[in-house]
Amino acid sequence: MVENNLANFSNEDIKNLIYTIREKQVMLDSDVAMLYNYETKKVNQAVKRNIDRFPKRFCFQLTEEESSRE
Repeated sequence: MVENNLANFSNEDIKNLIYTIREKQVMLDSDVAMLYNYETKKVNQAVKRNIDRFPKRFCFQLTEEESSRE
């Protein structure tokens, strides 16, 4: 079992991983994976396998333009 990495991050560190995109507060899949010490690919696979648990408004893909913003 993979142990999560959350204990290594302060609340401020985690807040800095939250972005506002399309007027919604979001976290990138890669950041969620890092927090839980998991592979991004595996996070996305878990979401796809359990898609009924995630409302459509909860998950979306960034456009190229959105992903290139800093």
